[in-house]
Amino acid sequence: MEDLKKYDEDFFLFLEAGFVAINQADEDSATKLFKTCEILRKDNPLIQVGFGYLHLHKLELKQACEKFEAVLQKEPDNVMAKTLLGIAMSFTPDQVTKGEQMLETIAKDASDSDAKKVANTTLDFVEHFVKKTPGPADVKRK
Repeated sequence: MEDLKKYDEDFFLFLEAGFVAINQADEDSATKLFKTCEILRKDNPLIQVGFGYLHLHKLELKQACEKFEAVLQKEPDNVMAKTLLGIAMSFTPDQVTKGEQMLETIAKDASDSDAKKVANTTLDFVEHFVKKTPGPADVKRK
């Protein structure tokens, strides 16, 4: 364990690299980087946010929600987890309204301007694409 202490200062580099790997669709690297973070600081909630973000990118919405909710149990004011939970919920058919309400609260009350932007962008997306009624070509023909 003594050998691991020299890598502790790189914790946030590993964490950020995990998020970058997700954005590059490199699930294997992201998983390994977040597992490395768990070895270094197992109780840091950003690790679980990272795993939730990975699930969100894979549209594994139930698992994503579980990860974000677990973080919020420990840190109710974690704006990143709240925002990502709102996104995951707004893409889940039976939780769209609850997700929208969460995002509206973030857009209105959050002190983090980036979280507000993400919440507003997601609300626009949900309004224009998720809640959109089907057009004539989308309706099943008899």
